[in-house]
Amino acid sequence: MAETIFLIIVLVFSVVIHEVSHGYAASALGDDTARRAGRLTLNPLSHIDPVGSVLVPLILAMMPGGLMLGWAKPVPYNPYNLRAKRFGPAIVALAGPLSNLALAFLMAVAVRILPTLGFALSTAFLQGTASIVVINIVLACFNMMPVPPLDGSKVLFSLLPYRYHFIEEALEHYWFIFLLAALILWPYLANIVLSLASLLLGV
Repeated sequence: MAETIFLIIVLVFSVVIHEVSHGYAASALGDDTARRAGRLTLNPLSHIDPVGSVLVPLILAMMPGGLMLGWAKPVPYNPYNLRAKRFGPAIVALAGPLSNLALAFLMAVAVRILPTLGFALSTAFLQGTASIVVINIVLACFNMMPVPPLDGSKVLFSLLPYRYHFIEEALEHYWFIFLLAALILWPYLANIVLSLASLLLGV
């Protein structure tokens, strides 16, 4: 039970960092919607979604072999206020997954560097760090799938030439079907994600 609680705490703070990064990216591009809404804070209470941040992770944590997934309340922003009109939404979308990858990378580097500085790392610390790395890589990779409402779809839509606008319309119109297909495919893609995590951790 303690391990489950720890994983949920890691997930909550990871999705909070993800969402706050969206807000700071939008702010840097000229939109202060998230700031005015009080969402540029790491306080989890401002971001927690009862279903996505608690219920879904709790269910997944209890499933054998399941990977931890979840979400927080999306940080609001107004794409019309962004200075980068075409690629602004893509930059804001990328900020979330990149923040998760950065956190995973920093934790993996810490595991490699601390022993060389004379720090003895306990088994509990190594296991906790591994959980942080895996959860953040999972969040980054899953969110980059090009299916609405995931971040990858906003990146795809920004890069698509106008003549392929029908792809955006189809994905947005049938988003639930495509998202369901992504969830079905995810367990197969998860092996790649775990391999990436193992490579970072050097195990």
